[in-house]
Amino acid sequence: MKPRGFFLGKFMPPHRGHLFVYETALSMVHELTILVCSTPSEPIPGATRHLWMHTAAPKARVLHMHRDIPQAPEDHPDFWNIWRAAIREFHTEPIDLVFAGEDYGVRLAAELDAEPVIVDRERTNISATAIRKDPAAHWSDIAAPARPYFQKRLTLLGPESVGKTILGERLAKRFDTRLVREYGRTYDEKYMQPRYKHGKGWRESDLINIAETHAAMRAALSPLAGPLLIEDTDALMTAVWAEYLLNAPSVKIEAMARSSLADHYLLMTPETPWTDDGVRYAGKQEEREWFFNAAKKRLDAWKAPYTIISGADWDDRERQAVKVAEGMVNQF
Repeated sequence: MKPRGFFLGKFMPPHRGHLFVYETALSMVHELTILVCSTPSEPIPGATRHLWMHTAAPKARVLHMHRDIPQAPEDHPDFWNIWRAAIREFHTEPIDLVFAGEDYGVRLAAELDAEPVIVDRERTNISATAIRKDPAAHWSDIAAPARPYFQKRLTLLGPESVGKTILGERLAKRFDTRLVREYGRTYDEKYMQPRYKHGKGWRESDLINIAETHAAMRAALSPLAGPLLIEDTDALMTAVWAEYLLNAPSVKIEAMARSSLADHYLLMTPETPWTDDGVRYAGKQEEREWFFNAAKKRLDAWKAPYTIISGADWDDRERQAVKVAEGMVNQF
């Protein structure tokens, strides 16, 4: 039978080097335990890192030790005894191999009566400190489950026919990332249009479904995207639609929107021509202005950061949006 393996770290955040050690260990052991170690003073909560590693390393047993103990041998004369005792509280079974990407693994293995496996440092020498300082510059090194933590979300809002979808696609392409597409339109096309006359039959449950599904799609796409995630509408715009279609705000959707605000919004004005594509409802100019003002009212009330994208020229709108997006990327 293959031996038992053990891999200890802070994983702040987990990165490509950690995953290389994990994959190497899997091929050498029949059971791998990963211990995520955290202290109260660290910048990223230990429970968050534990969840990241649990997701990134599904074939390992991932444990979490949150304890304020010495972090280096020079911090305490009894450092190794303290750590050996702490680890044995979490891992009572014998350990055969200790995996590490740094030389401390040799001493740690000796303390645990195990053999060290120091994985090629050329492949694992990635700085978690450098990642935290500039995540955008090291994006490809960050383990996918941890990326949403560092990611910034830029969401497009506004009335119908103001270019949100096309602009979102162009921004996603320009910044080499993903676009979270508007789910409300899909829901309307697939479920509402076949059953009801145009704009009829809407219930609050439909709009709640839209808001929840859109958020779930965003969560699924986020780990696959770049440092900047582009989004075509979100629950805030669904809240506006709920007020329009139901003649009254939805308390539940308003709460959902307020609790999941984007890092920045692009609010687009209705100077552009309205085009009826069969799945649009509010073509009158006063309706379009109402949608703009209803979204702006919520942004202001909730103190959400936003930039108004204005003018009838499509290229100028794109230039305005790109400037905002570049500013967000430069702030990483």
